[in-house]
Order: sequence, then C-alpha cells, then structure tokens
Amino acid sequence: MSDSLNPCMTCGACCAHFRVSFYWAEADDGAGAVPVELTEPLGLFMRNMRGTNQHQPHCVALQGEVGGCVSCGIYQQRPSPCREFSMSGENGELNEACDRARARYGLPALFHPSLPVMTESYPNAGASTPVEHVQSPG
Repeated sequence: MSDSLNPCMTCGACCAHFRVSFYWAEADDGAGAVPVELTEPLGLFMRNMRGTNQHQPHCVALQGEVGGCVSCGIYQQRPSPCREFSMSGENGELNEACDRARARYGLPALFHPSLPVMTESYPNAGASTPVEHVQSPG
C-alpha cells in the first residue's frame, strides 16, 4: 500500500496505546538496529520503547499528533512488535488491537469482516454529467 493511502500515516494510535516490549538484543548495543537510547530495561532479557511502559503510553519515536499526520522516527530501525503489528483490514484480516487503539482516540475502525466488499460500479440513473457512480456490494 502506498504511504499516501495508508491510514497508519494519519493514525499512530498503536504507538500511543500499547507497551512495545522486545528482546534486548534488538537494540543497537546488542547487534540489533533499535537505538538503545530510545529504550529502557523491562527485565533481564527484555526492553521496551521509552514512553510505552506508562499508564498513558506514547512511544518516544512517534512524531506528530495521533489522528493527524504521524510517522515513526526510527521506522527502518523499529523493533519486531512494530514490524509485526498489522493494520486492521490488511490482507483481509481483522486486527482487533488496531481498532481498539483507534477507538481510544475517537478514530473509526478500519475494517470489519462482516462489511461487504465493494466490487462493482454502476452509473446512477439520472446522474448529471460527469457520470456519477455508486458502488454495489460484491
């Protein structure tokens, strides 16, 4: 999906809703890529992204305002939980965690498997020029 169409680029709710914990060696002081200065110890073998182990989590790498234009300051170096977290509706799969995080910030769910897939377009009878179209469920 192109970044211009990706709802994650205007959301960021997951980055400000969940604790991002991962194996310590994912940090750059353990041969990984995550900048260690953006992490904090969580236990003997685990770390988390700074800011995410709080009552109101907010990842230190999140840039922008949730629900506005957002980005990850370390996108290419992000830890495995971030790499593995899928947007709800990606590959036709519901991700309840994504929709739960979005709901916390008043954002609508991205996907629900019971919604019909929009597959065809028909001209609307009596439509003015240019031709208007309506979608029919597939």
